[in-house]
Amino acid sequence: MNNLPTPKLGDVSAVTITTTNLEKSLAFYQQLGFHELFRSDFPFPLIKISDGAIQIMLRQDKNPYIALTYYVKNMDELIAGLEADGLTIATKPNPNDMVQRCLIKSPDGANISLVTFVDGFTQPTGATLLTMSPADYSKPEKYPNQICGIFGEFAHPVADFDVSLSFWQKLGFKLLTSHQMPYKWGILTDGLNIIGLHQTTDFSIPTITYFASDSKQKIDKIKVAGLTSYIEKGLNNITFTSPEKQQINLFKLGM
Repeated sequence: MNNLPTPKLGDVSAVTITTTNLEKSLAFYQQLGFHELFRSDFPFPLIKISDGAIQIMLRQDKNPYIALTYYVKNMDELIAGLEADGLTIATKPNPNDMVQRCLIKSPDGANISLVTFVDGFTQPTGATLLTMSPADYSKPEKYPNQICGIFGEFAHPVADFDVSLSFWQKLGFKLLTSHQMPYKWGILTDGLNIIGLHQTTDFSIPTITYFASDSKQKIDKIKVAGLTSYIEKGLNNITFTSPEKQQINLFKLGM
């Protein structure tokens, strides 16, 4: 897709998810097409995983948490610019910490975290629904994740679409498409991530969402592989629940 914005928050990102059992969570995501990239016990136990298109940072912690995380090289300058744009910083970095962290909350309570850039961290290069050629949507063999398909959006339920849109635009996101049915919703990107804003109560937490033209076959294979925690969402659509009680959608792409 042409004319994508330049990411404002950073060039490397991940979805950060806390878990009480790293190995159990790793095994779950491996069943959905992810593989381990990196692990460390400093500054806390963590495992970074990827499916080739997006990455997830699994972090051991007893407190449930999910965030869109950016790894930042110019933390002070970035925070100053965000505040100048009218954004409130929920938690500012502690200057005494080796790894600086900053937390921003959306009007709907979603977490956006900024973390000191880690040498060696890179952004996956696999195609997403934003970057894949539409001619390849119906070619499952070209999907970067052969188990779940194409990453389509990090879907967020919102109370007021317009209020949420204004917030995300201040973070450098651009509205690509908007719709009124079956409720008010839209797709945004900052050139790196894809966010879906959905003014609905149909779901309640930010949800990683995949699409596949062969979703039925993929769903059947995942079930046979042993995943049992899921909710059917109509014909050829499903929502899986992870060990940390996060959710992952796999929806039918196309008619």
